Amino acid sequence: MEKAIVLAGSAIGAGLAMIAGIGAGIGQGFAAGKGAEAVGKQPEAQGDIIKTMLLGAAVAESTGIYGLVIAMLLLFANPLMNLLG
Repeated sequence: MEKAIVLAGSAIGAGLAMIAGIGAGIGQGFAAGKGAEAVGKQPEAQGDIIKTMLLGAAVAESTGIYGLVIAMLLLFANPLMNLLG
């Protein structure tokens, strides 16, 4: 019974960890939209704007990747199962 509870909790935790992907997608979309708006207003600053936008997108994507790693650990290499003995 304890094993089933740990597995159920791990599955729920993995699902919650994947919510981080939603935030990363929203953040990247917002950054791309604002970047395009900024280039439209100041085309001469395109290089600086794109560099800054790509740095922000990379930071936003790292959050989604961390959530994916946590979800995969909980589902496939569950460290909590070792506690049951």
